[in-house]
Amino acid sequence: MICLLTFYTKNEMKMMCCRKLHNHRYLNTNCFRLVSRLSTLGSRSPSFSYHKNSGPGSDLSTTFLVDRAITHLNHKSQHHYQQLQALIPHFTPDAASYLLLKSQSDINLTLNFLSWARSSSSPFFDSQCKCYALHTLTKFKLYKTARSLAQDLAVESATNDATGAWVFHCLRDSYHLFDSTSSAVFDLMVKTYSGLSMLQKALNTINFAKSYGFTLGILSYNSAIDAVIRSSCAQGQGSYKVQEPHPLLLAEELFSEMRKGGVSPNVFTYNILIRGCCLVGELHKCHSFMAEMERYGCLPNVVTFNTLMDAYCKVGRTDDALEALETMRSTHNLEPNVITYNVLINGFCLEGRMEEAAQAVHQMKCKCLAPDEVTYNTLLNGFCRAGDFHQALVMHSEMLRSGLSPNVITYTALINSMCKAGNLQRAMEFLDQMRMRGLQPNQRTYTTLIDGFSQQGFLNEGYCLLNEMVDCGFAPSIVTYNALIKGHCVLGRMDEAQGIIQEMLGKGLNPDVVTYSTIISGFCRNGNLEKAFQMKQEMLAKGVSSDSVTYSSLIQGLCEQKRLSEACAIFQEMLGMGLLPDEFTYTTLINAYCAEGDIKQAMHLHAEMVQKDFLPDVLTYRILINGLDKQARTREAKRLLLKLFYEESVPNDITYNTLIESCSNTGFKSVVALLKGFCMKGLMSEADGVFDSMLQQNCRPNEAVYNVLVHGHCKGGNTKRACDLYKEMISSGFFPHTLTAIALIKALFKEEMNEELGVVIQSILRSCKLTEGELAKVLVQVNHREGNMDAVFNVLSDMAKDGLLPKSGNIESTPRYKLHGMLQLPTNL
Repeated sequence: MICLLTFYTKNEMKMMCCRKLHNHRYLNTNCFRLVSRLSTLGSRSPSFSYHKNSGPGSDLSTTFLVDRAITHLNHKSQHHYQQLQALIPHFTPDAASYLLLKSQSDINLTLNFLSWARSSSSPFFDSQCKCYALHTLTKFKLYKTARSLAQDLAVESATNDATGAWVFHCLRDSYHLFDSTSSAVFDLMVKTYSGLSMLQKALNTINFAKSYGFTLGILSYNSAIDAVIRSSCAQGQGSYKVQEPHPLLLAEELFSEMRKGGVSPNVFTYNILIRGCCLVGELHKCHSFMAEMERYGCLPNVVTFNTLMDAYCKVGRTDDALEALETMRSTHNLEPNVITYNVLINGFCLEGRMEEAAQAVHQMKCKCLAPDEVTYNTLLNGFCRAGDFHQALVMHSEMLRSGLSPNVITYTALINSMCKAGNLQRAMEFLDQMRMRGLQPNQRTYTTLIDGFSQQGFLNEGYCLLNEMVDCGFAPSIVTYNALIKGHCVLGRMDEAQGIIQEMLGKGLNPDVVTYSTIISGFCRNGNLEKAFQMKQEMLAKGVSSDSVTYSSLIQGLCEQKRLSEACAIFQEMLGMGLLPDEFTYTTLINAYCAEGDIKQAMHLHAEMVQKDFLPDVLTYRILINGLDKQARTREAKRLLLKLFYEESVPNDITYNTLIESCSNTGFKSVVALLKGFCMKGLMSEADGVFDSMLQQNCRPNEAVYNVLVHGHCKGGNTKRACDLYKEMISSGFFPHTLTAIALIKALFKEEMNEELGVVIQSILRSCKLTEGELAKVLVQVNHREGNMDAVFNVLSDMAKDGLLPKSGNIESTPRYKLHGMLQLPTNL
């Protein structure tokens, strides 16, 4: 028999009294057990108990258990671990609390205990023990372990401690017991609540701490302000009441109270507030905060500028973002990082400025900053939106060569680009590649494919993908249903299209303006204007406002039925609703007036169109030329259109140099459209006249101009002129669009200009740098050698369709001295 004398030290009695007081106030589950135990101890001082050598289930004393546990925790052998496990049935929250109190100066012992207690998920390690442990961890500045434990505590107490008061008072009551000297433990809980989106508890903890005289640090306020910015439900929480719906006002109020409390904001505080302002588009406040932080000697960092630049780019103010970048470099001597460039690249892509996006990537590499997945995905999406599917594939290949793994976003963008190009087979190939890499399509991937198949009328395939999508656990969205409605409209199956609306309603999805506009457009295309107007009334009755697409569809339908006066009435109604007509609307009405011989009104609408900065496209010019031609006014058509272009169509603030610099510029698109209009009518002398006039004014044509003229002269039979322009195009650093090159190849073949033909074919094949195009290149070369030009044309067309050949653009990667030798055409042309 082993005799064990157990007594309770002063610290143990102090600790247990602390538990008694705390639990009596908040009545946790251990309250009654501990009160009962303390009442027993009250009759003996010092208290002791006498035990036999006991086995599992015996009533071992707290001190004996703690001493045994400490012995085993200080040794890491398997034997001691097993002995520790044997203590678990007897270990109580009181014992755990006493051990934490006793080991508060021995951080290694505390950490060993936490490792044992947390790994075994033992019931003795309750919320109160976690509070005690947090004191020791924060005192020794072991914040990583403390954060993990605080998260467990916050989640564990979420139900029984709705306001955070229990945890706060537990920490406060044990504050001096564990010799805490700072507010770090309260800062930790505020940060933890904020990170877990428990905003109410975070704000309450700040209030509790202030009411008991604790001065919280910047960590608490930064975390709470950040949580407020992220929260969409911050209004009226805690003692911070706001009158406006957006949490930014709550964040500003919290910021103000922080300043009044003597806590100085740092750069992270300002970055959070600037991000909040950017989220709601209040960029003027961003500048106010930046000015304030500099007044107080808190200098902005790269994150500050990245946040501001991102906001500029997302609202189409990329040039302002570039100015911010220059300020960052020159005024603050800060160097951009990968995120900075990604933000700029995204801005350029959103505005269709792909050449500048590519230049930004080049600058990144020059600064030894490696593009990451975000860079490539952004570029890939940008090229897809611009319709340059070849360059999107080049980005995909470059991404793989760089050792980066494409993700679901990458493949969804590629699938979307192929669907837009009408190449559904290629889209499905990317879906297969995606699965082979272990990536599963998401809702957006499926919806993209469903839309692609539906747009071309392949509804059976669309519904198969829909079923697969549902089987994978994705619920069809309103976008998915709109895609199916579009498919039914394309096939003229309007009753089934309307049936989908009922199906949507049955699943709790309300049709939106896209839904109704799609069906209205379908009825208009099928000549059923009565049903189209009925659907318009239905959408208005359900509170869905018409948009420009709705009105444009109705105007087109009326114009096709030669009901021009009604179309004009709808046009005026559209303007009265504050909706802006687009180029399509104007062109539809211009076409209708030309068809009725009212050229004067057509020209009036053209002038109005230009005045509103909607520059005509090629279709508009074709209609005007045709309208004038029908009245035997060909010379007037040529003269008038040239006059319009030179005197009216280009706004005063758009110079020729500006037009030439970027094809994305709307003014220059109008130049190309005019050239197209002449070329499509076979008026090549007039087209050359526009081209010569540009050269005389020292304007440098871009690849679009050359493509139009080369293609036009090939079609018109002037192969020599086409070759001259092709040579000039190549020497200027541009490569032709695939369709232009194929047209030139056909013209050269027809004229039996074999030497020139071979050079053009080789230059096209050199432009294909994708490994997946190697087989096709071989096929072209073999068939060319054998004189099988039909096969050459077919393979080149398929390569273009699959995105294996470049659309067109600058030859930037090839040095100019090599360029001439590589693509030199015979000089005798």
